[in-house]
Amino acid sequence: MGNITLNNVNKTFGATTVIPGINLTIEDGEFVVFVGPSGCGKSTLLRIIAGLEDASSGKIEIDGKDVTDAAPAKRGLAMVFQSYALYPHMTVRNNIAFPLKMAKLDKSLIDRKVEDAARVLNLTNYLERRPGQLSGGQRQRVAIGRAIVREPSAFLFDEPLSNLDAALRGTMRLEISELHNQLKTTMIYVTHDQVEAMTMADKIVVLNAGNIEQVGSPLDLYHRPNNLFVAGFIGSPRMNFASGATSQPYGAHTIGIRPEHLRLSKESGSWKGMVSVAEHLGADTFLHIKVEGIGQVTARVAGDFGASHGDVVYLTPEEGRIHRFDEKGLAIR
Repeated sequence: MGNITLNNVNKTFGATTVIPGINLTIEDGEFVVFVGPSGCGKSTLLRIIAGLEDASSGKIEIDGKDVTDAAPAKRGLAMVFQSYALYPHMTVRNNIAFPLKMAKLDKSLIDRKVEDAARVLNLTNYLERRPGQLSGGQRQRVAIGRAIVREPSAFLFDEPLSNLDAALRGTMRLEISELHNQLKTTMIYVTHDQVEAMTMADKIVVLNAGNIEQVGSPLDLYHRPNNLFVAGFIGSPRMNFASGATSQPYGAHTIGIRPEHLRLSKESGSWKGMVSVAEHLGADTFLHIKVEGIGQVTARVAGDFGASHGDVVYLTPEEGRIHRFDEKGLAIR
């Protein structure tokens, strides 16, 4: 089981409040991602759940048991950090087995658990190597293996892919998602990368200055953001915003339209603009367009759309795809 409940969890450092009071329920077996900009409190919240930071007030329950004051080792959780924290002088086998040896488990049981974890993580052929002989992705899998053998109620990942290059991050995203599908264990994953959040999560928790802005599935947040912050944070490239004369016909203080929801033409359309930068990515092209009365607008078009710096283009928002927000930045439904 891995049901985790936070009841009005608050964290202060001196006179500074970093978590003003959070209520959240994470269901058993869910893959939950905490996402938000640097300094939003996501890693602090994860460390509070793990017991590595004390909550200033509030209550934390794991499977119905109050663990607010319990030591990290008593919570039944396993944490995987951004740094691999492997012992360089030990083999992969011994690194994975280390927490079990500390728990003084029987050698035959330790060997079986290590072999099982290695098989799941495709590390069987590397068990006698040392960390210095492994790639970054392999070292991260060893760190995950060390967590798996403990058979925790939940895995806590604190930006585990930040040290990897872009291609390897993509591979590891798939591997961690597949691992979740195999183990069916609760996973809480912290990242500032909304692409990781969108591609991995069952449920996303968007944090801003210690507050939960919205909780929902990736597509919930994409299609129905509660406010300007969520609308601008979720989605890549980010949503375009316009206010003033442009938004008034829509009965809103501000309107938002995603780059992929703009139709482009070289002949006619709702808004006239000039291309400042064209980013050709193959299947897609991102056009950064200066539109009078709105400012810079990003459009996502097919890769074969011919446009370059200085070209005049016309943009038309897709019907029903415009997001409306009031003067407080809240979504108008």
